[in-house]
Amino acid sequence: MSATSGIPRRRRALIAVLSTLGLAAAAAAAVTLPANASAPTPPTGWSQVFLDDFTGPAGTGVNTTNWQYSTGTSYPGGPANWGTGEVETMTDSTGNVSLDGNGNLRITPLRDSAGRWTSGRIETRRTDFRPPAGGKLRVEARLQMPNVTGTAAEGYWPAFWALGAPYRGNYQNWPGVGELDIMENVQGLNKVWATMHCGTSPGGPCNETTGIGNSVACPNTTCQSGFHTYATEWDRSVSPEAIRFYVDGVNYHTVTANQVDATTWNNATNHGYFVILNVAMGGGFPDAFGGGLDGDTQPGHPMVVDYVQVLQAAGGGSGTTPPPSGSRDAYGTIQAESYDSQSGTITEATTDTGGGQNIGALANGDWALYKGVVFGSSAATQFSARVAGGAAGGVSGLVEVRLDSRTAAPIGSFAVGNTGGWQSWRTIPANISAVTGTHDVYLTFTSGQPADFVNVNWFSFGH
Repeated sequence: MSATSGIPRRRRALIAVLSTLGLAAAAAAAVTLPANASAPTPPTGWSQVFLDDFTGPAGTGVNTTNWQYSTGTSYPGGPANWGTGEVETMTDSTGNVSLDGNGNLRITPLRDSAGRWTSGRIETRRTDFRPPAGGKLRVEARLQMPNVTGTAAEGYWPAFWALGAPYRGNYQNWPGVGELDIMENVQGLNKVWATMHCGTSPGGPCNETTGIGNSVACPNTTCQSGFHTYATEWDRSVSPEAIRFYVDGVNYHTVTANQVDATTWNNATNHGYFVILNVAMGGGFPDAFGGGLDGDTQPGHPMVVDYVQVLQAAGGGSGTTPPPSGSRDAYGTIQAESYDSQSGTITEATTDTGGGQNIGALANGDWALYKGVVFGSSAATQFSARVAGGAAGGVSGLVEVRLDSRTAAPIGSFAVGNTGGWQSWRTIPANISAVTGTHDVYLTFTSGQPADFVNVNWFSFGH
């Protein structure tokens, strides 16, 4: 478990990124919103290969047919403090890990009178979660982060994540065996991080210990005040192979096999994974946001989990990506690196406000596709994008918007040249033809010169 942004790879200047590594913990207590009775029925073309909806009597532990407890402050012979600097001791006590009798699991960090923290960490016994050849795997959970914010949340680090199967029993081969952080949060911030870890540490092709990551605010309700569905989808039906991360159906981060060398990707993906739920207290990731544990931190706020399920779609089948298309809000911020497919782009860490990643190395003929953008019934007439350019004098081009086909006529565009550097960002607006309904949106890049001319961090539409 770790988080932040950035894989710095490009044809131009490399950029540094924020963040740190982490692995995660668990919690109990407090009133929360009601959970669903069970996980949703798998969409057509998908089959359910694992489910726990945490039904059972209040105050009992988890189903140990599905889960095993990881206790103490490290794996046997593994890095101290779970490799992250977190300070709690993980237990199998029902004070830290228990069902609430209403279809929820609660993982609750507690502090004793001497100031010592305990929490919980559970892992699936199965380590074989991987997509079939040419197929897809989806790992998802509906959960509510600990409902605590401000100084009371200092040091909280809930997570839902997965580790490559070769880690179990070895504990020295991270990050090469791969880690997929589906949901991480620190400090009670209204933000979810998704990250893939791989390669070597520190540095290496996956920019460790930061990893290849991105973050976004939770839609509609804050991460802490309501349940949200967090998921990763590992897709072997496309080329390059892709691992996508979602919150409430919005794809806000994607890692593709061509972002790293073939050996690194193979080492991280040529095996199964096991799933982990935990709430850590303290450690490098919370510290990076200025708030380690102190006397203001309140114990007793649980991460509440409605269900965890794993779905699989066979290669060559008709499995459609759940949830269905039409989940991107045209009027929200669409992160450029969250594309569904692309040609000619790279993804790198950005120094723009808010951090994260941008797409770059954009030149004539390059494009990126964003599926299922919902414009609604009130027409969008404006488009804006956050862009930067460091091309030589006289080099410029167009950022164009096309709908449903990259060969369709653009509905709008703007020109951009040198903005002062490849990380010198500005927001440029443009008028577009009126758009309603739901569409696949293509950003296309056109220039009279072959040189790279623009980077894009995010884009959005307006009325």
